[in-house]
Amino acid sequence: MSRKGNCWDNAVSESFFGTLKTEWLPDVDLYDRAHAERELFKEIEQFYNGQRIHTTIGMSPIMFENRKLIKCA
Repeated sequence: MSRKGNCWDNAVSESFFGTLKTEWLPDVDLYDRAHAERELFKEIEQFYNGQRIHTTIGMSPIMFENRKLIKCA
């Protein structure tokens, strides 16, 4: 936890939700809660973690994790 007045402790989650709102939400039509949950799951698991290149690591999180597993083997 950060000290009082340090605002960087929520930066990761704020960045994620900001990206989700600007990149995904305008492009999808949601019909009901169940449909929204399915579409959100697909967006996070298939695109955000699987394909989208993250600037801090230079690859998708799945690619990063697979690379780490290959190095350990």
